[in-house]
Amino acid sequence: MSVQLRVVFDQVGVDADLARAGAALTDGLIRTAPRGCVVSAIAPSGTEVALAGVHEVRTLPLARRELAAAWQMGIAAGVGGGLIHSPTLLAPLVRHDRLHDHDQTTVTLWDLCAWETPETMPKTNVVWQRAMLKRAVKHADAVVVPSHSMAERLGEIAPLGDRIRVIAGAAPNGFGEPGDAAALRAEVQLPERYVVITGDGESFADGFRAAARAGADAVVLDAEEGSETALIELAAVAGLPAHRLHVRGALDDVARAAVISAAGAVVGTSTATRWPWRLIEAMALGVPVVAVDFGVHRDVIADGGAVVGAQDLSEVLVDALGAGRERLAVLASDRARAFSWASSAERVWSLHAEL
Repeated sequence: MSVQLRVVFDQVGVDADLARAGAALTDGLIRTAPRGCVVSAIAPSGTEVALAGVHEVRTLPLARRELAAAWQMGIAAGVGGGLIHSPTLLAPLVRHDRLHDHDQTTVTLWDLCAWETPETMPKTNVVWQRAMLKRAVKHADAVVVPSHSMAERLGEIAPLGDRIRVIAGAAPNGFGEPGDAAALRAEVQLPERYVVITGDGESFADGFRAAARAGADAVVLDAEEGSETALIELAAVAGLPAHRLHVRGALDDVARAAVISAAGAVVGTSTATRWPWRLIEAMALGVPVVAVDFGVHRDVIADGGAVVGAQDLSEVLVDALGAGRERLAVLASDRARAFSWASSAERVWSLHAEL
């Protein structure tokens, strides 16, 4: 009889980065499954599980929103037991018997914004995430976070003890500069010389100031609808004229790779406790990374880029666009090898074996 690991396939109505991560991790679990083990999926109604190698799909009668509400209240009828891993907080967190029935439930937290910066999120999302973490404290066998500094911070927020585990994320599988990258960049109307700035709220100003002093245009990706005016105002205060700021919404993997691959550097300004998806993608593409000194950045970038105080961003970015570019590009590529969905999947299998 084979051991079955069932993954909550959370794809519809969830953040695009989390959806990509869930699919990539599930694929990695299938590819790295130990002998005698299989991977199955638990999916909300309306979710298609289009992954080769999935042993079985249990499609629940509730759509994602209704399922999230039911599981928040601890109603998990019809799910069944066994080994359950969720790449998000969406999980049937109910009382179970790990010792006698060998049931396990583990969940994943990619950011702590609902606790640290709740004003940046819809109130319903904040309430749901906080409620699900409370359920995880009661019923999860492990809570996975992607960095050690996040693990330390989560330990201050919730009494999880040694149930907090660290398993990193990675860039999307096959993420690389496409052959038609120049055409894709032309479609989104980008200049020849630019840096990509990642951040949130007021932190963008540090990146804009650095870009202005380095003489480069700034590109912001994944901008929320209606945010352009506020970003233009921040840029103006930082000394970056509006015509040198290029605000773009969410792009698919191919277009995003085309944009990041041609950047002179990717600058991370956020100090929010969350996994830095774009910085990981930049390193995977061998693009120099410059980031504000912060626990998550120190964990993730390590020696793969320049992690400096906000006051030093401008000076370091000038170097990254000039004499230091080749060195930082090599460091980024080397560091990127530390992250893959296959290695993350192997650690998930090890976690469940240990439990």
